[in-house]
Parts: sequence; structure tokens; C-alpha cells
Amino acid sequence: MKAVVMAGGEGTRLRPMTANQPKPLLPVVNRPIMEHVLRLLKRHGFDDTVVTVQFLATLIRNYFGDGEELGMNLHYVAEEVPLGTAGSVKNAEEHLRGEPFIVISGDALTDIDLSDMVRFHRENGAMVTIGLKRVANPLEFGIIIVDEQGRVQRFLEKPTWGQVFSDTVNTGIYIMEPEVLDEVAAGEVVDWSGDVFPKLLKDGAPLYGYIADGYWEDVGTHESYLSAQADVLSGKVDVEIDGFELSPGVWVAEGAEVDPDAVLKGPLYIGDYAKVEAGAELREYTVLGSNVVVRSEAFLHRSVVHDNVYLGASTHLRGCVIGKNTDVMSGARVEEGAIVGEECVIESDAYLSNDIKVYPFKTIEAGAVVNANVIWESRGQRSLFGPRGVSGLINVEITPELAVRIASAYATTLKKGSVVTTSRDVSRGARTLKRAVISALTASAIDVRDLEVVPLPVARFHTSQSGVSGGISLRTTPGAPQSVDILFFDERGADLSPAGQRKLERVYSRAEYRRAFPGEIAELSFPSRGVENYSHELLRCIDTSGVEEAGLKVVVDCAGGTGSLILPSLLGRIGVDVLTVNNRLDEASPTDTLAQQMRDLQRLGELVRSSRADFGVRFDPVAERLSLVDDNGEVVDNERALLVVLDLVAAERKSGRVALPVTTTRVAEQVAGAHGVQVQWTPTATDELTKAANAEDIVFAGDGRGGYVLPEFSRTGDGIAAFVRLLGLVARTRLSVSEIDRRIPRAHLLRRSVPTPWAVKGSVMRAVVEAAEGREIDTTDGVRVIEPGGAWALVLPDTSEAVTHLWAEGPESDTAQRLLDEWAAVVEQAEG
Repeated sequence: MKAVVMAGGEGTRLRPMTANQPKPLLPVVNRPIMEHVLRLLKRHGFDDTVVTVQFLATLIRNYFGDGEELGMNLHYVAEEVPLGTAGSVKNAEEHLRGEPFIVISGDALTDIDLSDMVRFHRENGAMVTIGLKRVANPLEFGIIIVDEQGRVQRFLEKPTWGQVFSDTVNTGIYIMEPEVLDEVAAGEVVDWSGDVFPKLLKDGAPLYGYIADGYWEDVGTHESYLSAQADVLSGKVDVEIDGFELSPGVWVAEGAEVDPDAVLKGPLYIGDYAKVEAGAELREYTVLGSNVVVRSEAFLHRSVVHDNVYLGASTHLRGCVIGKNTDVMSGARVEEGAIVGEECVIESDAYLSNDIKVYPFKTIEAGAVVNANVIWESRGQRSLFGPRGVSGLINVEITPELAVRIASAYATTLKKGSVVTTSRDVSRGARTLKRAVISALTASAIDVRDLEVVPLPVARFHTSQSGVSGGISLRTTPGAPQSVDILFFDERGADLSPAGQRKLERVYSRAEYRRAFPGEIAELSFPSRGVENYSHELLRCIDTSGVEEAGLKVVVDCAGGTGSLILPSLLGRIGVDVLTVNNRLDEASPTDTLAQQMRDLQRLGELVRSSRADFGVRFDPVAERLSLVDDNGEVVDNERALLVVLDLVAAERKSGRVALPVTTTRVAEQVAGAHGVQVQWTPTATDELTKAANAEDIVFAGDGRGGYVLPEFSRTGDGIAAFVRLLGLVARTRLSVSEIDRRIPRAHLLRRSVPTPWAVKGSVMRAVVEAAEGREIDTTDGVRVIEPGGAWALVLPDTSEAVTHLWAEGPESDTAQRLLDEWAAVVEQAEG
């Protein structure tokens, strides 16, 4: 059986280590990762091996040659352009005809028993056997579900936490029968997990998953690169280490000179012909490459130093990586997570902060304190985007410099000459940062239409107009007056999709920003009548018939936000008697806390009662969401308000579908079904609700948190449009809000959040699926377990915090509480 080693990856997440060398050549305990892989293949009898190469292919060829030194026969097949995981193997088809073959990545460290995997493949008569491994964090991998016999049931590539149903992931190790290559088109970009395997599964082909007990680490991040070194030194992975054990855990290679007065605390590794002087201290999980010099009083802990590096006296390295041919001069200090590329000079007493990236061929001047990446950069956090766009403390985490870089990255994802809208709330912080954003956009050949201070729905509306490619809006983070959110829109005015976010992050991480030539600097314009155009289109699309005849009286709280720019004049055109409060732009309070919201809602209720109004609403400061007070002055909570609006819409439409997140009470199905309307359940992410609202037969969508989508006007959340629609519905139904509320059944829906470390989220969700065996489950988002009779519980990992959320609903509160306790116990037990 032949082997295919895939060695074409660029390893962009590992830059600057991979800026000038391919990822398979990165050393792990002084041997390239790919050499460890080839030695594993040799150990299991795979002598004849094909290596697929693409990025910096010559370096790999030059290093391994024909494989003679390893006792192997290596053939190289090059891709002119990347062809995907399956396309690259198809490209090597001439070497693989007539017999099964194994495919393995050249940049993942493993000691999986390949012989046993071959046995499993043959015993099951599989067409494809996929190597599987249970991991702590499955987000970056493809999840595969198998039955008790190991037969594949389902694939899911790079899921969100809401889609994590198991911690069993695809290792990229496959054993295949040769006919599988007939399913791969030649010369095209084709992926095994995304294209070939799902088709084979649909066709009923025998696909099996082999759950391996051995070690496997996809060395795809700086953290996993350091942990791979530690795992080799700790003996967690069965690979060969060159050299001899000077003392337990202290490995020294041929020709190394270690002064007896040097302090060595293993496990650690000292490469061939390295020199360690007296007084130097090397501590746990330190790896020195070949020809490294460590001068006296230097201190290293959990640091990986590549070949030919000089470390001066009294240098201090902790949890970092130093690239080959680099000089770190006396007294320099490199902190946790820092990565220094090859052939750099870190001059004396320089200080590199945590997570700093220094790209190759740079000089850090003596005494410099480096708090930002040098030239090219890569953020150390899990993701640039959070649930509210890019968020952080003003002038601490979100600075004008950062705003420029992010806006430049966004501009680079668009074509030159594209048009982008910008807007903001009333705060000074948003105003300052928006100016930085506009400068970056115009400098990148993007024309800007600045809407200035407008409600967020107005900004989304103008972004969705023809000729506009996207938008950026800045607002104070809800409930956090010291923080700001930078929101990115696509051409529909909707939040940038996860795919769009990843594209922006890739540009940002590489700092490959486009700049306009002098004659290409773009235009900045200020469209006139933006609010008036929005109002005109809103009244054209939303049915307000009957409002004037009904003589409605409403109380509106603008919360001192941007809604005050449009609501009074808009309501005057509709013909409704309105009392507005907080009808001003409050620059000093651009957001409010939960306590302030509840206080204002209580005041709103008092005004509704005293003025005998039909109902009242309170907008958030950007007019995207609204809260409801009924005709008795009672606050209607957001989940209940969703049912009220749903009942009114469904009663009037009598057909179509409504889109609601899976966390919504199933009373919504009763409400909609009573009027002949169906419910489409969606994942909880705002992007998913917006996506669902784009279907032609969707007549309404809501998120249960005060956000509503009225498809007849806009496919994005719009508090102003929702309020205008509510006016018409209440006027025509001739029922009060409290009467509508009373005719809707009461929901018994409970919620709880359980702290869950990131490292165990995958195993928690696997435990939930296993505990639900034999019961009906729904995996629209998270895992929803449905009991006989309709009671249900939902377990959903949070996407941005170390928390798992649980919901439970039953015909009465006791049932819901029992279910909530039961599944909370499953989650807590799985955490260990």
C-alpha cells in the first residue's frame, strides 16, 4: 500500500514562522514535522510515498531528496495552483493506480497506529476509512458522526459552537480504495470532506471512521506548536528524539557543549553543536536548535529556539519562539506568546510584550518597548469579531489606529471604486473613530457616503440601496458606555456573514492592505434627505391603513438616541396622537444599563396609564430594538411581546412562514398555526435570522430580544418599521394590546447558564448527544432534546464566552424545571 503525504500548505496562521518556509518543515524537537510523519509511515511499512507540494516546494524537495536517508522512496507531485485536499491527491493519480493508499498530512504530529487502521479498513470492506480523534476544541476541524460499527453518519466542516454535536474530529488521515479518485474532477479545486465524502455518503458508499487512541495534534497555531514540543519532551507522543538523555528528561544531541554550571530543569532538548554557558538557566519544555549559543545568565522557559540563534547574556525568554539565524542581544526580554521571525536582530534591553509578532529581517532597536506587531501582524485573540461586531474599550482596545487597520482590511475585500456608507450614534467616541474609518476607506479607493448621526435601521436601509457594496456603523456598546462596537454591513445592509468576517480577518491578520495611488484617492460625500427618503419608503411599504380612523394614542420613549431624529415627524405623517419623551440626542449617555432601561419602562408605564394611551414603546438608543408597554401600563417582556406581534401578523396574513430562533417558546407554533401560518426555526445568530428572512414566503421574523424583521420593507432588524407595523395592526384589529396578550397561552420556558471551560465544550456536547440516545433530537442550533408530549430542553454552547446555555419548556413549570435540572446535571457531569 502506498502513502500520500500532503505538504502543500502555507500555514498562514503560523506566520511569521512560515513567512519564508513551508509549514511541514517547521521543527518539532529539532526535526521537521514532516520528518516525524515520514518516520511513522516507515515504521508501519509505507516505504513508497508520494509527496504533494505547492507552497515553497523546492525547500521540501531539497530537504528530503528522494528519501534515501530515511530508507524510503519519495516521489513529488507539484500543484501549480492549490487544488484542495482531494484535488491534490487526484493530481498524483498516476502513482496510485491499482491498489489502496493512505493519505496523511505532512504538518500534523501523530503516532496513530496506521497498521491497525489498515486492518480496520480491510475488515469492514470500506471504500474510505477516515482517521478520527477526540479533541477538546473541535471548532477548527471537521466533525464526523459514526454509528456503533464505525460507519459514517454525518459530516460537518468547521462548525460553530451551536453546531457541535460531538468532539470526534477528522484528522485528515484516510485509507482509500483507488476507485475513490474517479469521484474527483481533474484540475479542479475539490475537497474531501466538503465535496467528495458527502457525495459518497449520499450514494450509500461504505465510509467508515476509525477512532484512534494515539496522539494527534494539528500544529496549526502558535499555541499548538509550543504544546507539540512539550508533548514530545513529556513522552506523550511516540517519536524518535535525536541524542542521548544526559539526565531524566534532559536530551542532548551530538556535539553540544553544556557547561557544568548551567542549570538544566527538564524535560528539555539541546540540539547538535549548541553551546550553553555557565550560569544560563534552561527550564521545562525548552528546545534549542542546532548551533544555538546561550550566553551566561540567560533564562529560558517553555521557549523554542530554531537553528543558528545567538542569545546574549542575561536575555529572558518565556513561552516564545525565536526563528533561525536571529540574534537576541544582552538583556533583551521576550514574553509569552511572542514570535520572532528568522534573521531578525533584537538589540540589547529591548522588550517584546506578550503575543507580539516580529516578521523576518527586522531590527528592534536597543531599549525599544514593542507593544504592537512589527510591519505585519496577527491578533492573538480567538476571533476579531464578537456577537456585536468588533468591540472593545474606547482608546484601550479600540483605538483610532486599530479602526484604521480594520477599515483598511474591509476595504481590501472590496473592489476599488466601491461605495460604502458610514454612520454612528451620538457619542463622541463613535464620532472620533468614524473619522479614522473614513480616512482608511478613502485611502483604499473606496467612495464613502457618510450618513453622519442616524438610527441604525436608516443606515442599514441606505446601505441596501443599489450601487452600495457595504457599510460601517459605530455605536456605543449596549449597556457599556466605555466601549464601542464597529459593525460591518454587506450589500443588503445585513451584518457581515461569518464567511465575510473570516475574509476580513485573513486580510487583517496578514496586514496585506490595499492602498490607492494618488489619483485613486476616493470621494467623501454627505447624502441629503437620508432620513426623509427612509421615511417615505417605509410609509410606502408598511400598511398603516386605519390608524387615523382608530384615533390611536401612543407614548414613545426615544431614550435620548438617534430615533429622535425621525420618530416625531414620521408619526405626525401617519396621523397618530403621540407623546414623546427623551426626544433629544443625549451625547453624554449614548447607552443605558439594564437598571436604567427598567426605570424608564416603569416611567413609560405610568405615562401610558395617566394619559390613557393605547400602548407605549421604548426604543434602544439606535432605534434597532423596541420594548412594549400595554394599555394598562404593564411592561410586556420581550419574549411575550414577540408572541403579541406574531399573533397580530399571523391573524392578518393567514399564510406564509415566520422565522424564529430555536430558543423561542413553542407557544409560537400554537399562535401562528391558529392562523394558518408556519414557523421556521433558525439558529440563534443574528446572521442566520436575517438569512432566513430573505426567503420569499417569510412574512415576519423576530429574535425574542426586541428585534423584529418586516420583510415587506427590509430583510434586517428594524425597530422603527416594527413600531409602524404594530400601529397599523393594533388599529385594524380593534383589540387592545392587553386583550391580545390575554388570548395567547402562557409559556413555561426556563433558562440557565452553566460555566463551561473552552477545553471541554466539545466533550460536553458529545455527552449530551449520548445522554439523549433513544429520544428525538433537533440540531438546528446546539442540541434540542424533545420529550414525548412536546416538552423539550436545548443545550447550546456560547460562541464567545466559556458558558453553556440551557433552555427547557414544558406544559407546566414543574416539568420545565425538571428538564432544566436534568440537562444541567449532564453538562456539569461531562465537565468532570
